[in-house]
Amino acid sequence: MTDRRRISSGGRWEASSGYSRAVVAGDTCWVSGTTDAGPDGRSRNPGDAAAQAAAVWAIIGAALEEAGFGLPDVVRTRMYVTRIEDAPAVAAIHGRVFAEIRPAATLVQVAGLMEPSLLVECEAEARRDPGR
Repeated sequence: MTDRRRISSGGRWEASSGYSRAVVAGDTCWVSGTTDAGPDGRSRNPGDAAAQAAAVWAIIGAALEEAGFGLPDVVRTRMYVTRIEDAPAVAAIHGRVFAEIRPAATLVQVAGLMEPSLLVECEAEARRDPGR
């Protein structure tokens, strides 16, 4: 069995829901669904999906870094929006973050997230080059 390492951001729901911000096993890192929720569980950028998406990718980037990975190691992303009209803005942020990396990606509309002020949630999977 490969050793597993858990990364925690201390997020509001991690302990109560039984998950980690990220899990590393071997040369792979999976980053859980991430929002821009503050300590109170509400969005730090209410009403602004683009700002939420930018904050989410910064949080994911920090988790990857703590795990020994980086955004260039990302091979798969998933984006969830509660308002389909926000899809172009969220996709544009993804495009800026991953312009040269170009991971496999999915963006879908969902009925809602854990808290109504949260408009965007994203996940990432990364694989480290074994030669690094």
